[in-house]
Amino acid sequence: MPATPALPEGAPIWIDLNTPDVPAAVSFYGELFGWEHTEGSAEFGGYGTFTKNGAAIAGSMPLQSPEQPAMWGVYLKTSDVDAALARATAAGATALFPVHPVGDLGRFTFVIDPAGAGVGFWEAARHTGTELVMEAGAPAWYELMAKDYDASVAFYTEAALWDAHVMMDTPEMRYTTLGKDRDAVAGIYDAAATLPAEAPGTWRVYFGSDDVDASFERVKTLGGAVAEEPRDSPYGRWGTAVDPAGVPFNIIGVND
Repeated sequence: MPATPALPEGAPIWIDLNTPDVPAAVSFYGELFGWEHTEGSAEFGGYGTFTKNGAAIAGSMPLQSPEQPAMWGVYLKTSDVDAALARATAAGATALFPVHPVGDLGRFTFVIDPAGAGVGFWEAARHTGTELVMEAGAPAWYELMAKDYDASVAFYTEAALWDAHVMMDTPEMRYTTLGKDRDAVAGIYDAAATLPAEAPGTWRVYFGSDDVDASFERVKTLGGAVAEEPRDSPYGRWGTAVDPAGVPFNIIGVND
């Protein structure tokens, strides 16, 4: 399924893995999801690309400093990255660097939102983002684990131009989506009671699987770990895994 043409402003358009050991990550995710990998060139700092059946899935990047966290980075679609950066900083974000061109592929920046979560903005040129979604081995959902839920909803509405819709607002569950019902493409979850006290908010990527339980067994065989055991939900069976470098990600059932 092509991912980018119908995406609204502010939707996740690309992801990349920042990891201390790219070859180990290539082996792990390749065995787990059937991904191939193209090594990055020195021109772009060793930035590589994961693909599945020829479709671009995600980027790969070796850590650039000991202080940089290993993580899955999420980039939001923008038609004007300079304007997006201006809105983000006006809404309380901290820019990690100015808008940066990537050859003829596009332009981007990366910020820390007011609740401490890192997020990028991508203005596409030749590189239009993830080319396969909602299938086994491809991204199926994107979720901000928000440390300050109200501030996060306000920030993404203002800075990323989210068409935000409250999906649930109860003492047990607070959740807002970009888009409504079946048109939703990402969410913000009130994770204040879930995340450790010292941890900031964080973006989490859900990858699709035809057999979630088998995928989690595979995670363990490949040297990863299970952070949250698979469970059933109205949106599919899912759980949280950790790759061998300690990077968390979710796996959710698709094609049920």
